[in-house]
Amino acid sequence: MKHEICKRADKLILVSHHLCPYVQRAAISLAEKGVPFERVDIDLANKPDWFKAISPLGKVPLLRVQRNGEETVIFESAVILEFLEETQANPLHPADPYARARHRAWIEFGSATLNAIGRFYSASTDAGFLAESSALSAMFDRLEAELADEPGGPWFASKHFSLVDAVYGPVFRYLDAFDRIGDFGILDGKPLVRAWRKALSERPSIKHAVAPDYPQRLHAFLQARGSYLSGLIQQNDPATALRPALSA
Repeated sequence: MKHEICKRADKLILVSHHLCPYVQRAAISLAEKGVPFERVDIDLANKPDWFKAISPLGKVPLLRVQRNGEETVIFESAVILEFLEETQANPLHPADPYARARHRAWIEFGSATLNAIGRFYSASTDAGFLAESSALSAMFDRLEAELADEPGGPWFASKHFSLVDAVYGPVFRYLDAFDRIGDFGILDGKPLVRAWRKALSERPSIKHAVAPDYPQRLHAFLQARGSYLSGLIQQNDPATALRPALSA
């Protein structure tokens, strides 16, 4: 039966890294479902032996499910999200299979957007940076068009918070960091995406999916990349490098 595991579970442990957006997806889903869990952060640059022993891909997140004296380790964020949908109350996927397939597809688009964000902050030249900025903006153009097909907001599926929202909350967190560095125009001309971003930023599950020092940690990560964006950070006045993000 659907929720038997929830009743029998002894403990859920989310193995995490403080900057990983894929971990944030799982944390948001757990919070939205009201499921208690323990979060354990590791250093991916110095992975502990116990982690290497249970993580086939050497990546986070991992969800360690301990019940009846046994442990099941689930890896890959998409699989963790689906497991939680199958075993916990308060579903975040739509019930209709056609709508559910659409949502799963846009979750994949969210992963592709994270990859594009990585290329943006890793670009080493001015030309490369501008090209990646344009490509990233075009991806949000696609989102703008998709949101226009289902008006009403504030969420991807209008009035119902879904796993798509859980996936894009961490995506927009990167844009918060970029806004502290400069105005790159990525969301120019995209009022629906901007409104969605603002609503997500105010959702408690998304706000609390990272530690209070996350902006400082992400800023330090971006500054250390040795990329074109890193150079822009170094040009900024250090006293204003972490000024409040521009409004969505």
